[in-house]
Amino acid sequence: MIGQRFDANGAHFAFTDRWGGVSAVPYVELNLGGAVGDDPEAVRTNRSRAAGALGLDPARVVWMNQVHGADVAEVEGPWDGDAIPSVDALATSRSGLALAVLTADCVPVLLADPVAKVASAAHAGRPGMVAGVVPAAVAAMVELGADPARIVARTGPAVCGRCYEVPEAMRAEVAAVEPAAWAETSWGTPAVDVAAGVRAQLERLGVRDVEDAGVCTLESRDHYSYRRDRTTGRLAGYVWLD
Repeated sequence: MIGQRFDANGAHFAFTDRWGGVSAVPYVELNLGGAVGDDPEAVRTNRSRAAGALGLDPARVVWMNQVHGADVAEVEGPWDGDAIPSVDALATSRSGLALAVLTADCVPVLLADPVAKVASAAHAGRPGMVAGVVPAAVAAMVELGADPARIVARTGPAVCGRCYEVPEAMRAEVAAVEPAAWAETSWGTPAVDVAAGVRAQLERLGVRDVEDAGVCTLESRDHYSYRRDRTTGRLAGYVWLD
């Protein structure tokens, strides 16, 4: 259920795998995405189970409608009813709130400054990485009092550069914005490494404590992959502060 968890001086980071939930085929088992065609009651149960496994109150987990952009919403508490913003990053200075990001190949980016008590969760797919969602998330954190030199960054399971095949023209377009994302598949064709691009962006911003989950979603049957399966569930990354 909780595939990986990291803790750092009162900041907590976690990434789910696909097991331990109640969703039926093709979303088996722990689908946490509410907009992929799964039974809404199954998604609610799965979100409650995942939160419980982390010791979180499901009502204090904050989600977003992800649109592959670079907008950031500041979070002061759970959203009012269905008023969930269409953004690709959340930032908060409120302890006790968990920020969540959904992925199934894109890079989930979890950030926290344990000293300033500021956290952010970002959804960095190829378009979002190019648009600058990660720099936007860090900028939002700085506005709330964070220092990039203190930020702890964890990136979760995502399709790797050896597997993310794209047309040559797309690779060139991405690399023109972020050269570190230039990649080649294991079979020798053009590819994009979004996680490498995210790491490079963080390093340029002064974030030094960066670790990757080391899991390729396309290669791992323990994780959801849209590129592999098309109709599938979504994983979640969570970040919160004591």
